[in-house]
Amino acid sequence: MTRTSRDAKEEGSSYRAAGVDIEAGDRAVELMRSKVKKTFRPEVVGNIGGFAGLFAFDTDKYKKPVLASSTDGVGTKLAIAQQMDIHDTVGVDLVAMVVDDLVVCGAEPLFLQDYVAIGKVVPEKVADIVGGIADGCRWAGCALLGGETAEHPGLLEPGEYDIAATGIGVVDADSILGVERIKAGDQIIALASSGLHSNGYSLVRHALLAGGKMRLDQEIPELGKQRTLGEELLTPTTIYAKACLEVIGECEVHALAHITGGGLPGNVVRVIGEDVDVVIDRATWRPQPIFDLIGTVGRVTRAEMERTFNMGVGMVVVVPPSDVDRAVASFSAKGVNAWVTGEIVSGTGTVRLVDEHPA
Repeated sequence: MTRTSRDAKEEGSSYRAAGVDIEAGDRAVELMRSKVKKTFRPEVVGNIGGFAGLFAFDTDKYKKPVLASSTDGVGTKLAIAQQMDIHDTVGVDLVAMVVDDLVVCGAEPLFLQDYVAIGKVVPEKVADIVGGIADGCRWAGCALLGGETAEHPGLLEPGEYDIAATGIGVVDADSILGVERIKAGDQIIALASSGLHSNGYSLVRHALLAGGKMRLDQEIPELGKQRTLGEELLTPTTIYAKACLEVIGECEVHALAHITGGGLPGNVVRVIGEDVDVVIDRATWRPQPIFDLIGTVGRVTRAEMERTFNMGVGMVVVVPPSDVDRAVASFSAKGVNAWVTGEIVSGTGTVRLVDEHPA
């Protein structure tokens, strides 16, 4: 359950002169302590500040438990947060990128450990970052079991930071979702994204900020909201894990695919075999205006858009025809916008997008 600020063994004024402020790190820990504590599950052993996080795994809950792990970051979306000086949302993105990968195989996220590398520890900024991670963990139902904050003067500028996390989950061996369960005739349910999520931001920044000369503080009428471009770009990634686990318990689910870098074609293909194809109908949804803006201002082709962004779909769920209506209704009851967007057909292991999005 570590939460320290260190990258060397020196101490005293010489360490501060080198750019590392131990006291600021300690203050950051105190500011984030209450939020981290709120993420603890009953299985968490001990408190914040130890050298390792302890988790009393309930082996009686599973017949053949299989641990699942996932590691991820937020990427260059962090550059937007740093330019906007808004740091309490990217932690949610970090949790989403990790736990939504875990749930794809049917695993329940148990705990997460984060790493924050920062040029200069400003306690309030670090507390905002980790506070966002703690919020995400609470929404996902997993514990923030530990982490590390490392001050890296000379490697990172004072206002720069990077974040990463590893999550651990568990699933019964007989309940693992994926390729073996999918068959022709299965239906594809789409779960709406909140926007760009956390992928493709290098292209976003190139298309809108560099090439399009747009400003993060300007309001964009095309977005249909009274908010700045920067606020739109910092919309947190949707955390689907808890809703997906509940639907898995209520319906027959064959597979899930988390739509991240690679878009629908690049991620759905990862959960199908070589004897089937996936047909996705664009006519079943309209992507959010931010995607139109990027494509138009940046002159980005549709093919490039679809292999870079989620295009409005953050997760897909594969179910048998008999459970389609129940699964859609269950997601909707949990506040997740869901709709049938395609089907599994006999084929050779490809993903095909057909028709056009509504105007």
